[in-house]
Order: sequence, then C-alpha cells, then structure tokens
Amino acid sequence: MSIFRSGLLVLTAPLSALSPRLAPILASASRIVEDTLYIHLQPGLSLTGSSQPKSTYVPATHEVYNLINKLYADADAHGHLDVRVLLTNIRNQSLVPQSLSSVQNLSHPPEVVLTDFQTSDGGQYNPVKQQLERYATSCYSCRPNLISVLLYPDYEPDTGEGEQPLQKPDWDGMSLHSYSDIVVGGTFDRLHNAHKILLSTCCMLAENRLLLGISDKNLLENKPLKELIQPYVKRVEKLCEFLVDIKPSLRYDTVPLLDPYGPSITDPGLKCIVVSEETRKGGVAVNKKRLENGLPELVLHEIPLVKDLQHSENEEEKISSSSLRHRLLGTLLQPPQKDLDLPSCPYVIGLTGGTGSGKSSIARHLEHLGAYLVDVDRLGHEAYAPGGPAYEQVVEAFGADLLNEDGTINRKVLGAKVFGNQEQLKSLTDIVWPVIAQMVKKQINEAVVQGKAVCVLDAAVLLEAGWSDMVHEVWTAIIPETEALSRIMARDGLSEEAARSRLQSQLTNSQRVEQSHVVLCTLWEPEVTHRQVEKAWALLQQRIPPD
Repeated sequence: MSIFRSGLLVLTAPLSALSPRLAPILASASRIVEDTLYIHLQPGLSLTGSSQPKSTYVPATHEVYNLINKLYADADAHGHLDVRVLLTNIRNQSLVPQSLSSVQNLSHPPEVVLTDFQTSDGGQYNPVKQQLERYATSCYSCRPNLISVLLYPDYEPDTGEGEQPLQKPDWDGMSLHSYSDIVVGGTFDRLHNAHKILLSTCCMLAENRLLLGISDKNLLENKPLKELIQPYVKRVEKLCEFLVDIKPSLRYDTVPLLDPYGPSITDPGLKCIVVSEETRKGGVAVNKKRLENGLPELVLHEIPLVKDLQHSENEEEKISSSSLRHRLLGTLLQPPQKDLDLPSCPYVIGLTGGTGSGKSSIARHLEHLGAYLVDVDRLGHEAYAPGGPAYEQVVEAFGADLLNEDGTINRKVLGAKVFGNQEQLKSLTDIVWPVIAQMVKKQINEAVVQGKAVCVLDAAVLLEAGWSDMVHEVWTAIIPETEALSRIMARDGLSEEAARSRLQSQLTNSQRVEQSHVVLCTLWEPEVTHRQVEKAWALLQQRIPPD
C-alpha cells in the first residue's frame, strides 16, 4: 500500500545496467508512492563518502532518449502513478551546460526520496540514506523531514559474473540534434505516458522555445466520447505544470488549435515539428503549407506509438486519451454533494439522457441488478390520463380541443401547441412537473417499504425539471448525435430533419455531463453496456451508506 503522495526516485546505475531493472524498480516505487513520482537520472552518482553529492551533466544521447521512453512505457503498468522524468541535467552537447546548483521548485514537493544505489550498510541511520536526503533537499524543493528508502532489496538486481561495478558511464552514444524552436500539436486530454514521451522528446530537442498547439472546439467534434474531454483551460494547466516540472529552463507557448495547422505554418522562427507515426501526414501537410507561405520546411522528428498492454475491447491498441475516457464510463467523475435534507436510504440515482440514448435499457439492467426502478415517463402518462392529478389543469389551460373521443389528452395535439413556444411550454411544465415530482416521491417511499437500498429514477427531463434535488447522484446516458439520429429515425419513423429538430430541443450531451456524477454510453454492443452498468453498480455499492 502506498504511503507517500509524492516521491523522488534517483537512479544511479549505468544506463546499460539500468534498462532491464526499470520494471521491478517502478513496481517497488509504486508500493511506496501514491501519486506523483519524479525520476532523476544520475548514472554513476556516488552516495558514499563525506562530501556533498552533486547533480551532474548528462548528455542528451539516443541511449538516454530510449531509456526515458522505456521508463514511461513501463510506468503504464502502474496507472495510479503520475511519473515525471526530470530533464534538468540532460542537455545537448552543442549547448553550454548551465549551473546545476540551484534548487528546483517542483509542483508536488517530494515527501520521500528513493534510490537504486547499492550499499552493504544497513540500519536506519546509514550514511547512504543520509547522503541521499541531503542530495534531494539540496537539488529540489522537498517536504520537511524527508524520508529516504533504498529500493535495491526489492528488485533483486543481477549478481552474476557479468555485473559491472558502478562507475560513470562512457558517453559514446550519438547525441540528439537540437533546434532553437520546436512545435508540437495534440489534444493532450488527461495527460498520459504516451503524451509524456512526446513532450519529453520535444524538451530534449528544444534549446529555447516549445510551441504547443492544443486542439479545441471544432477539432474535438469527431473525438470519441468528446463530452468527457477536459476543458481547454484544464488541459493547458496540466500540460504546463508537467513541462515546467521536467524542464523549467525552456519557454513554453500554448495556443488553441482551431484548424489542423495553427501557427505552425506562419511562424518563421520554428525549426522542427515533432510527430508520431499516425500524425506524420499532418507534419508533411504543415511543410507543404509553409512552402506555400514562403517559409522553410520544418524538420520532422517522428516518435513511435506506445502499445497499451492493458487495452480492452473497444479501446485502441496504443496508449490514448480516448481509451482513458472509455475507462471513465461507469466511474464517479465528481463526488456528489451531501444533502442533509435527503434521507440516506434508499440511495436515489437520477438516470437521464437524450432521446435515443439507451437510457431505458440501462434502467432495466439496474433493476435486474437489484435497484427499485421508477419509470418517470410512465408516471407522466398517468398524470395526463383522465382522473390523473394533472388532467383537469392541462385541459383547462390548453383547451378541450386536446381531447380524443374517449376523453384522453391527445399528446400530439398538445405537443404541437407548445413546441417552439417557450411561454406555452413553461405553462405546461409548471403544471405537470410538480405533480410528477409528488408521484415520484410516493414511489421512493414504496422503495423504502420494500427494503430497497437503491432507487433509480428513469427520467428524461430530470435536469430540466429541477428534480436533481430528489436524488443523491445524477447518471447520464450519452451517444453521438449521428447515432441518436439513426435510432430516432428507425424507432419513430421520422425524417432526419424532424429527428434533428427533436434533439436540438433537448439539453446537449455536454450540458448533461457537466451536471452528472456518472456517465454511461450505449454506442456499442449490449454486452459492453452491461459491463459498464455492472461496473457502475459495483462502485456504487462501495460508496453508499450501510443499512
């Protein structure tokens, strides 16, 4: 079990010896650090003797570059860890080394310092641990009373005849070519380890400035589960925090990308663009536009994609933000606020979603899992029925011409009167919604009588009607608009124009998600939806109050 929120891992082994040990070292560190793990490459650093250990200059070679990529790829096995490899002492040989004596302020000051340095000394006060603590506090902003941990007993290093003693490595590796100004683009949603490889590459290649284009608005429209993409400001904040942590000496400029090119085709100072295997075509297109604008082409530096060894059905094989968003389905996106006026039992879930979203199929599966289901749409029909609690008020307000021959309210005629007329619509909802709310409360009381721990309100207009004050959590079903249109047209026999008009009269997916605690998506096969619902149900059981 992790016991520190943040930590600093100082790796002292030669790179050639370090590479095969990375996975077990990270596994050991993940049991100690819960959130942010900074990693500092210091091959050959000695923590013995009386003199103060000092950070040393490490050339930016392909060997270092490959090791950093492997660090992030291996770290993906530990999803809770936010790994950040510090590049402050890794510099291209063409640059004049800067002083390494100043203390770097980290956004999450380490509470513990870890190392792979091997020593035969034991005990709580051995000199290596003391030197490690002194080293960390002299180089980085750390919490007071820093604790040190030697990791080598946990990862069982090789002890065969081929084992080489620790020494400063021979830097014969080929140096990375550097450029004054570099540009990179992307969505950068929920910063993951593939992003970190891309950004670390940019930082190792850049001498002065890194220009980052961050996709926004129209460029997000076709992204899977776009409603779960973090707001632009949030993405920029996380991006800049990471970059300033790993290499504070660079200048970082961020701009919103509203088209595929942004300033990459107009900025004369840019020298290089960093792309991945799948965005190389975009880099080629940038260079074509630059030539048309009378600017020199950019050097294309391509990085490989990183495989996601944990990807599941309907997720990409590479590490990607869309897969991370998929894994958010069914989880608690934001903690619900406690309402002291709302009884804790039953725990009430308000399930909503636009027409065609598959909300009702989710509701039925929740009922199968043990929830008491309240079909609010059915209660609405009962409210309109002759003798129902809203019947006379609706007829009085909108006229007897609403009535069929059998005395029932013709919902299509009523809909035609209120559709597109906000004043008339409000008059109707002012009558009906309070009545339905009272009917819902009676149903919730029935759930209590039956001893149900969870009650689900299947309510399309849950948010519009203000019924969220009757529930502990809001759950929303979403699907892309194109899929919703297809479902509505097939189900109700409507034209595309009529189906689109119906969707546009409702809250958007994004508006619902903003007010929701859990989001589900029925875009895929029913089995996939069932797994989402079952995950959401299992997580719910962990957070609802005991009986």
